[in-house]
Amino acid sequence: MKVPFGKGTKRLIEGTIHPGDKCLIVEDVVTSGSSVLETAEVLENEGLKITDAVVLMDREQGGSAMLADRGITLHSVISVSRLLDVLLKAGRIDTATFENVERFVQENNTYVSAKKNGCSAPKKSCKELSYGARAGLSDTHPLAARLLKIMEEKKSNLCVSADVTCSEELMEIAVTLGPLICVLKTHVDILQDFTSDVASNLKELATKHNFLIFEDRKFADIGNTVKHQYEGGLYRISSWAHIINAHALPGPGVLQGLGAVGKPLGHGCLLIAQMSSQGSLATGDYTQAVVKMAEDHSDFVFGFISGSKISDKPGLVHMTPGVQMQTGGDGLGQQYSSPEDVICTKGSDIIIVGRGILASPDRLRAAEEYRTAGWESYLKRLSQAS
Repeated sequence: MKVPFGKGTKRLIEGTIHPGDKCLIVEDVVTSGSSVLETAEVLENEGLKITDAVVLMDREQGGSAMLADRGITLHSVISVSRLLDVLLKAGRIDTATFENVERFVQENNTYVSAKKNGCSAPKKSCKELSYGARAGLSDTHPLAARLLKIMEEKKSNLCVSADVTCSEELMEIAVTLGPLICVLKTHVDILQDFTSDVASNLKELATKHNFLIFEDRKFADIGNTVKHQYEGGLYRISSWAHIINAHALPGPGVLQGLGAVGKPLGHGCLLIAQMSSQGSLATGDYTQAVVKMAEDHSDFVFGFISGSKISDKPGLVHMTPGVQMQTGGDGLGQQYSSPEDVICTKGSDIIIVGRGILASPDRLRAAEEYRTAGWESYLKRLSQAS
């Protein structure tokens, strides 16, 4: 009790007290844990020992960690993250609401952020595995394992989005930035001078600098059509791109068509679950359907293009576009998030950076800044899970 009772002995604590006895604190909601600590102080002043507290709801905003540091173990009936999971799976909230509430909880976890002096940990960070550990899991797709190993070896979770219209500039980007990146994202259909030599040279540079090529084709048609788009035509994408992506809107047929070409080659596909453009319809139930489709086709799909972590399966890779050092927008509907926000708060794995590097007068220096920012954010995420 924080104030004396209005009846009885008018003491802060009523009843017989035997110094040295243990006392259990029962609370309704814990946010920062300060209320429980205040109560514990009063009880301890009376000679009681406080080692545990039971709470109906843990808001996961630092209370459990602060109490643990004071020697008090918090037992909650339910937590905010668990409640969000239940509501999302039951269709009572959409993914956008889930992420907004989750982000609010993480950003207001003042005790953890002050103690760690870093970013807020993503939900369920206690289960966090390193990139290398995830690469070694038995159910991780071989291409995902290869990518995760590259990330560990190069200490880079940076993908450069080389959306340029000249093949000479594309080659220059691959040569200059290749040593710093884990993935090079291309858009060959906007090149004005594409030839088969461009593809061959890209493959050689990818081998030399140890990165993967991701052709951002965004396949979105029936299986037979995407099969021909992938293996044939002018670009012959399957002959040089390790990674492709696809919309789930056409249904599983799009993966069956693409997989018929890509699986024998050891290639893999990312499903587009969310987009960084304002007003995107890839949210809520659609995003959840994409996750289910990925799990059903795990022999070809190894991850997602998404704004945040949307699956707890450690073998699936999350790549997030729209990354710049400063958050905001470009006036054309593109929304930007910082590397720390993407990797730490939102729990993604790879930052995709385009204009933040390409528009810089010193692309090499800018790429190194993004590589460092992304990697340090990843290390902070790991440290908070330990």
